[in-house]
Amino acid sequence: MTSPAGTAATTGGAATTGTVGPGHRAAAGPLLLGVRHHGPGSARAVLAALAAARPAAVLIEGPPEGDALLPLAADPRMRPPVALLAHAVDDPGRASFWPMAAFSPEWVAIRWALDHDVPVRFIDLPAAHSLALKEPEPGAGSEETAGARAGEEVMPVVDPIRVLAETAGYDDPERWWEDVVEHRSPGGAGGGSDAGDALAPFVALAEAMEALREAYGDGGQPRDAVREAYMRIQLRTARKEFGNDVAVVCGAWHVPALAARTTLAADRALLKGLPKVRTDLTWVPWTHRRLARHSGYGAGIDSPGWYGHLFDVADRPIERWMTKVAGLLREEDRFVSTAHVIEAVRLAETLAALRGRPLAGLGETTDAVRAVMCEGSDVPLALVRDRLIVGETLGEVPDTAPAVPLQRDLTRSQRTLRLKPEASERELDLDLRKETDAARSRLLHRLRLLDVGWGDPVAGRGSTGTFRESWRLSWQPELHVRVAEAGVWGTTVVTAATAKAESGAVVATALADVTALAEHCLLAGLPDALPVVMKALADRAALDADVGHLADALPALARSLRYGDVRSTDTAALAEVAAGLAERICVGLPPACTGLDADGAEALRRQVEAVHGAIGLLLAGTAPAEGLRERWDAVLHKLAARGTVAGIIRGRATRLLLDEGRLAEDEAARLMGLALSPGTLPADAAAWIEGFVGGASGGGMLLVHDERLLGLVDAWLTGVPAEMFTDVLPLLRRTFSAYEPGVRRTLGELVRRGPVPEGARRDDVGRVPGGFGPGLDRARADAVEPVLRLLIGRRSEPEEAAG
Repeated sequence: MTSPAGTAATTGGAATTGTVGPGHRAAAGPLLLGVRHHGPGSARAVLAALAAARPAAVLIEGPPEGDALLPLAADPRMRPPVALLAHAVDDPGRASFWPMAAFSPEWVAIRWALDHDVPVRFIDLPAAHSLALKEPEPGAGSEETAGARAGEEVMPVVDPIRVLAETAGYDDPERWWEDVVEHRSPGGAGGGSDAGDALAPFVALAEAMEALREAYGDGGQPRDAVREAYMRIQLRTARKEFGNDVAVVCGAWHVPALAARTTLAADRALLKGLPKVRTDLTWVPWTHRRLARHSGYGAGIDSPGWYGHLFDVADRPIERWMTKVAGLLREEDRFVSTAHVIEAVRLAETLAALRGRPLAGLGETTDAVRAVMCEGSDVPLALVRDRLIVGETLGEVPDTAPAVPLQRDLTRSQRTLRLKPEASERELDLDLRKETDAARSRLLHRLRLLDVGWGDPVAGRGSTGTFRESWRLSWQPELHVRVAEAGVWGTTVVTAATAKAESGAVVATALADVTALAEHCLLAGLPDALPVVMKALADRAALDADVGHLADALPALARSLRYGDVRSTDTAALAEVAAGLAERICVGLPPACTGLDADGAEALRRQVEAVHGAIGLLLAGTAPAEGLRERWDAVLHKLAARGTVAGIIRGRATRLLLDEGRLAEDEAARLMGLALSPGTLPADAAAWIEGFVGGASGGGMLLVHDERLLGLVDAWLTGVPAEMFTDVLPLLRRTFSAYEPGVRRTLGELVRRGPVPEGARRDDVGRVPGGFGPGLDRARADAVEPVLRLLIGRRSEPEEAAG
């Protein structure tokens, strides 16, 4: 973060530093306009200064390779916030951004120069050097690393704004900045003041910034010396061409360095031997959210939406802001009247007066909104912060901007499929039976395969069919870096995804990784990659003898076959591999389930469940393997009956057989009785219970409706010795705490009543006094019978007899 200071000064020779007095511009040297990046006050001051001084050329802090892209800023289809993206040609992950908003001083200066046919150039250290000096980082372009990189303006170790604010007696640097710059900027958005008034903001803080540089040196950023040397060289070149009638827009921290007396030889010595890489630059859309400091950009701001509002409105900023807030809250069905707006404005202005501020700032308006419109609650206020104070604005870049071929193909696909990139998160529901939705699904899956995370699959709403897909979409600026990185695989999305899938199949060593890749290929519609992937899958499956690995791999294959049916894909080879894996699992699973510790047993229990679901999908396919159902049932029977198998696995196998109708209720009760017999260790019995009725398996409802099973559990639990009860309590608590509150309440009531006495008689409505189950309540059943008959279209018994 830089400080809002600047000066009009000479650079590069022995001339003395120029000064600016009221009503005139110094003739001694170029106009140095020190700014705060993304500051609307600085932007208005720069606009006013340029309008008053009318320089012959404008120089701006930024990579010189971007000069050829500057004319695009005048394109009507270019809508900020945008950013210059520079990346190394041979290593696209080595990238940097130079973001600009509509209220950024650099953007205002660029537009002024283009509108007035004034030459405009970037003068910072070239991206070819800054990217070469920058160490490659994992996840380049991600939210955490999108800013604070070589070539970008980063916050010095010494924060000039904080130092100046504390000197002025402020405890909040942002509040100080608003008071001295945002609320006191000259000329308004259109400029129009005379030269003295327009240059006054830059002169007022020049001495303070120079004093800070003298006290703190380079502020802890040694690379600034190299950047500033290059800027001085560029400034000398511009002065030879245009004379002293040159304006420089740069971070205020650099102004004293640009005005310093140095020699050309000394500056060139600082640049000697700098490394260099080939680079490509382009404009990319940016977002207000990425301008916020918490997103990682070191020169960011806390409130880009608020700053954009201050820059855009010509008058009554507080009244117009409160109207925006009221509109947002009304959209969220909160009652906000005109009277609320009026009272909020009055409260904000009163708070500003009490706090000695020249105008109500963000703090005062936020406090007023909380008190008046949000009734003291921070919950709706969080929405205001997210939507308005930060904002979700996504910029736009014209098609004429340079882009890697893969990005161009992606842009064409987005337009063809009517999938507009948006910064705000939104849900997308797809019906794969429709051609357009199926194509959208393939595009999103291909991008996921290329690590371009535009969309994430989510659980569908209202349908669990294979022809439904739901996605959560959010396009973030750093995805442009991901696309550039993926460009090494191909020039179109489909060829790049195919090439990466083939390469992944060759280098993958784990069987589960290859099966997951096969699933991705089917989802993404990559038939050309499937032969390579299937060969790798067959090779890995033949060599892998670990049952756990086979169990991890089978579910993905089963899902792939299911997806292939929906997408009309030939999956014969996949089905053959899946059948072979299932056979090997049936043979190797029972021995693998013995001699396990608690963690190993839990892991294998999850694998047994996953294999059971996968075999169900295979059996539901068009050509299931012959005898697979019987072989898997035999495996589950072995696991359920074998005493050496871990209790949690035996319990789950018993439950799976019971749910599938492959085990009689009497046999399930017998197996439970054995597992909970006095000869079984309490810990093993508790593990069996967890396997049988634990988790989200619906075991609670099974106990509610089966008196025998509930009685067995109750009898075992009450018989656990006191000294052992504490050992099994954590396991039992984990088992029963997963039940719905209503299920737990019903079980408690049934246990309170106690078990049904042996040989007890039921009353005339089927109830057993004091028993677990209430029996049949005929009066309640008769009460709902008319409604049921109406729903199914049946007449009552008297009507049927009469008809």
